[in-house]
Amino acid sequence: MLWTVYLSGEIHTDWREQIQSAAEEANLPVEFVSPVTHHESSDAAGDVLGKPENNFWRDHQSAKVNAIRIQTYIEQCDIAVIRFGDKYKQWNAAFDAGYCAALGTPYITLHDEDIVHPLKEVDAAAMAWAQTPAQVVEVLKYVTTA
Repeated sequence: MLWTVYLSGEIHTDWREQIQSAAEEANLPVEFVSPVTHHESSDAAGDVLGKPENNFWRDHQSAKVNAIRIQTYIEQCDIAVIRFGDKYKQWNAAFDAGYCAALGTPYITLHDEDIVHPLKEVDAAAMAWAQTPAQVVEVLKYVTTA
């Protein structure tokens, strides 16, 4: 079975590449999908429909266009990895985790220990909490090949 893994969250580090390369090295039966990770492109996703003068409506329009991809991938994935970084508040990642929880899609949270408290509800619904990309890969090895 080929597993589809959705990689959600923080876009400012190479955690996705670490997971993907380690999974490839381990020859895991997985394929990876993710939201658009280029910040400016994501922010401008709705601009093709006409750029509103008010930033609220621009963000609203782009969020809806981005949701086409995000919701489709979350609905079709077998497991999601939701990464919370230390620099920014990733409300979109928390929303993705909530969407996974509502759909019953298993997910792994990936974040440092210092933000356990603010993510307690998100972690409570997760199937696992990892602190490193390597731990995520070990979980993927177990669930996809054991």
